[in-house]
Amino acid sequence: MTGRTGAQRGAVLPSPVVMLSILAVALAAVAFFATRGEEPTEREITTAGQEQTPEPSASDSTPSAEETTEPPEPEKTEEPVERGEVGVVVFNNTSVAGLAGTVHAEVAEIGWNAVAADNWYGTIPGTTVYYPEGLKDAGQLLALDLGIQRVVPAVGNMSTTDLTVILTGALD
Repeated sequence: MTGRTGAQRGAVLPSPVVMLSILAVALAAVAFFATRGEEPTEREITTAGQEQTPEPSASDSTPSAEETTEPPEPEKTEEPVERGEVGVVVFNNTSVAGLAGTVHAEVAEIGWNAVAADNWYGTIPGTTVYYPEGLKDAGQLLALDLGIQRVVPAVGNMSTTDLTVILTGALD
């Protein structure tokens, strides 16, 4: 007699296709919740040929005194930066001898008021133009002239009147 003497128990494992389907649904749910954000903002876009004019209402029939006497005020723009009027101090924070002097000469050649060149002792994350209060536009222009990506407000014992350039490597 061949028969079973005891009850055999075992677990049935789902097929790989079912397991992958469950995993895909779980990942899709995570991606949905992770990437959903604010409601999209709607904008009305008109092309040049579709210029819309508002329909006049009863209140629009007589212009107010303000509309007839005051022209719209033009937008205020900041004065352009005059390179020769802004001082620049260049510091070398590398082991390359004379790098600050080379960049100092380049700054002067571009037209900036090159004030001084020296060594900097400390840790700087990357070549940086530091600007004192009120000289942010000048700092950004100097960074553009020299190909420097990092522009931040001056800190600590940096100049409060001149831009400060700290080099952590040769300029490209």
